[in-house]
Amino acid sequence: MSAAPQTHTDTSHLLERRLRAETEGEVMFDLASRGRYATDASIYQAFPIGVLVPKSERDVATAIDIARDMKLPILARGGGTSQCGQTTSGTALVIDNSKYLRDILELDTSRRRVTVQPGMVLDHLNAALKKHGLWYPVDVSTSAQATLGGMAGNNSCGSRSIAYGNMVHNVHGISAWLSDGSAVDFGPLPSLSGKARDIALFVEALARSHAGEIAANFPKVMRRVAGYNLDIFDCQSERPYTTDNSVNLAHLLVGSEGTLAYTRSLTLNLSDLPRAKVLGVVNFPTFRAAMEAAQHIVKLGPTAVELVDRTMIELALANPAFRPTMQTALIGQPAAILLVEFSGESGAPLLPKLRHLVELMGDLGLPGSVVEMPDEARQKNLWEVRKAGLNIMMSLKGDGKPVSFIEDCAVPLEHLADYTDALTEVFARHGTRGTWYAHASVGTLHVRPILDMRRAGAEGGAAKMRAITEEAAALVRKYKGAYSGEHGDGLCRGEWIEWQFGPKLNDAFRAIKQQLDPLNLFNPGKIIDPPKMDDGALFRFPPPGSPRPYKRLPLRTNLDWSDWNVQNDPVTEATTAPGTGGDVTGGFAMAVEMCNNNGHCRKFDAGTMCPSYRVTRDEQHLTRGRANTLRLALSGQLGANAFTSAAMVESLELCVSCKGCKRDCPTGVDMAKMKLEFQSHYKARHGFTLKDRLIAHLPDYAGLLSRLPWLANLRDRLPGAAWVSEKLLGLSARRSLPHWRSDTFWQGRDPALYADAAATLAASKAAVLFVDTFNGFFEAENGHAAARVLHHAGYAVHVVEKAGGQHCCGRTYLSAGMIDQARDKVSALIDALLPFAEAGIAIVGLEPSCLLTLRDEALSLGLGEKAKTVAAKALLLEEFLSAEAKAGRFAPKLKSVEQPILLHGHCHQKAFGAVSPILDVLKLIPGAKPELIDSSCCGMAGSFGYEAKHYDVSMQMAELSLLPAIRKAPEAILVADGTSCRHQIADGTRGDWSRQAIHVARLLESLLD
Repeated sequence: MSAAPQTHTDTSHLLERRLRAETEGEVMFDLASRGRYATDASIYQAFPIGVLVPKSERDVATAIDIARDMKLPILARGGGTSQCGQTTSGTALVIDNSKYLRDILELDTSRRRVTVQPGMVLDHLNAALKKHGLWYPVDVSTSAQATLGGMAGNNSCGSRSIAYGNMVHNVHGISAWLSDGSAVDFGPLPSLSGKARDIALFVEALARSHAGEIAANFPKVMRRVAGYNLDIFDCQSERPYTTDNSVNLAHLLVGSEGTLAYTRSLTLNLSDLPRAKVLGVVNFPTFRAAMEAAQHIVKLGPTAVELVDRTMIELALANPAFRPTMQTALIGQPAAILLVEFSGESGAPLLPKLRHLVELMGDLGLPGSVVEMPDEARQKNLWEVRKAGLNIMMSLKGDGKPVSFIEDCAVPLEHLADYTDALTEVFARHGTRGTWYAHASVGTLHVRPILDMRRAGAEGGAAKMRAITEEAAALVRKYKGAYSGEHGDGLCRGEWIEWQFGPKLNDAFRAIKQQLDPLNLFNPGKIIDPPKMDDGALFRFPPPGSPRPYKRLPLRTNLDWSDWNVQNDPVTEATTAPGTGGDVTGGFAMAVEMCNNNGHCRKFDAGTMCPSYRVTRDEQHLTRGRANTLRLALSGQLGANAFTSAAMVESLELCVSCKGCKRDCPTGVDMAKMKLEFQSHYKARHGFTLKDRLIAHLPDYAGLLSRLPWLANLRDRLPGAAWVSEKLLGLSARRSLPHWRSDTFWQGRDPALYADAAATLAASKAAVLFVDTFNGFFEAENGHAAARVLHHAGYAVHVVEKAGGQHCCGRTYLSAGMIDQARDKVSALIDALLPFAEAGIAIVGLEPSCLLTLRDEALSLGLGEKAKTVAAKALLLEEFLSAEAKAGRFAPKLKSVEQPILLHGHCHQKAFGAVSPILDVLKLIPGAKPELIDSSCCGMAGSFGYEAKHYDVSMQMAELSLLPAIRKAPEAILVADGTSCRHQIADGTRGDWSRQAIHVARLLESLLD
């Protein structure tokens, strides 16, 4: 097994040819694709021999046959979110179940059972079960991306395991292929026959002969997931595997990490969905107080008791997406909080339990420490922050990162406080500290000490990891706990299996592997004969002295990435000054490396990312996949000039720069900004196309074409012209272009609405209206409407302009990779706006992508303090009006509306938290009940949706949720502030019935009394 990419050999070529010929799946053997599957959410990396994405069960069975024939190992993969290296292998063919093998095969509501394919995501299953009042209760924090097959492989647990148990307690049956190609149904012992019966008899005999060893060495805590479940015939867990103490052979496969068989389907036991929940958030003055209280709190019968420590609290408060929610849970500045949940059939009987919690905390000397949350909406928001805890912790900048290797140790609750104190002392001795969170209810507290895995020697991450592990293991043994308590063994805990169970049971595990997989075909090197946890050759960032140490290739960037170019103190977590991190790419590589591969971007729930992945379900078109490709290119692992190669283009091709990752990624991976950096280098090497230049320079020639609109509009009116534009420029003939007009904003202004600069600076109420190219030339009515609304409310309104036309934010130049030209445009705009910003006057914009450029990209162009000054005063119209309304300065008299109002938020509005303000403004309208469409990107994304090669994907994005929601509300007023969004809605309803979305400014203007 090796972290280094292996070149194609005759064997891999033959494997590729056979897979292409004999399966219908997607076959990928190129270096970039293999690199995207070389990592999971662990510290490890190993390039597989190739990747197969099967489209059917037949594809999987055929691949097993081929691999067996060629004596090549197989590694099953789901969401790729394992944290211990379970889904990394330098010799195996990776088979990704998550794209196609994700269906519900059978649902039996009367027996509360469901059979699913292994690629089914937990949240998707629970969404389908909700209408039946059922759910699958192993609610892992990665539920939005974790697949059931992977969860079974790891014996996953979740926040509510105190009430529902682990994966092993909730699996009824598994249908799987063995390495000889036979399909076997694993289930309750009486139902077994044939090969399954033979396996059961073998395992039973093995268990009986090792009964003493099992009783002596299997941890008695529920959170024990290491090795194989040899104790199915004499359960050692404090919670029996079955409700009637019967034996189920499927439980042997749970936790086996794909080393014994390849899962074909899983039959799961379901639970009644709780109809009501209440939450008590207990604030503690010290961390130890929280640990000591856990054993008393669980006696109240909660369904969950989850810890969030001070470090995680502070990181959540620093994240704009999480701050408001976290603030609702705090009383002062606690050192830790416990989230204590009670659930049941109705809310009323649960309220006394909250009171009992309050009384208990008073008895423990902590009166007034509980924030009571009976409201489920507030609970849901807080649980989302808790579920993001791992990624929040990983948002620390610098090469030192919280590292997963001992985070799953589980100890009895009565020892929890002593164990955490002792482990904290261990960290201190090794010059680091840990960040704690997770499952206080069952004695499993995730802790990741901060280590720099890139450093070598005694102070390096690997050496400290080994030393800390040895001391932590001694503590686990002292407190009679389990070394592996939730996330499995993989590469980081595999070598500790024999330590935990002893050599005789380790040999018994080997016998099980030999019996079920004598060819060692499935995921070799896991559980049986694992490598050393600190083998540098297996690391994603091998330190100096390793066979292939990690390095960053020097790069002169065009954007400022210095905020990421820092190092951190592992004890205080304080970071050094920007630009001092020693990154030869100026911080760009360090920003890319912020991706920890946890796969949060694979989610399909509310939010903005990742729209292209939602359509394609390809790892390549995922924020994680793009970040991995960039990292591998910037470190030379994809070959020479990989950063500006075709492989890099393909990976970023469908990134619509929605900025969803900027907001939703807890570690702050900003792929939109990274794509701008890439574009500038790629175009510098390969040159600009005619289309690039036409789009980039649109602000320069817009004034000219507005004087010849008839000529500019011929493309959509002259038969055959659209076809020609597609052939010459790549602009889809199926897409209409913006309509040119002569009555632009600049030529149709009412002078009475506007004030000059001096009057604006002197006014008590004033705003500078930034009218962008799109609203200025194509939808002038939006600018006029905004001016009338502001003027009507008593504001002095000023518009900045220059000789020969309007100012430009540089957005079109940025998207084309022309960063120098964009810098010139933005600098001129900032210079014009600066006097007003310095005077405290708001800069109010209409187009989200243009105005928010001042708050985002403009700060990365090296323009100094003036850019920060303007950015601080740059607001979208709705942000400005919402703030002014709350301050009592904006209270317009508006007519009422009876129609429903549907709002589609522009991606950049969502990314910058500007959707709530527009809802606030719409609620100022009498009778209005605005509803936000739960949608991702509309699919237009600037020029993306106009391009012929992207048209189909663009429309598929729109059809995910936006257009269906519009069709369901034919009478609704549609509000969309984005120019592209309005265009997509118009095109998407063309030929069906024409629907037009309007800017909020126009709606407000139409209702002025």
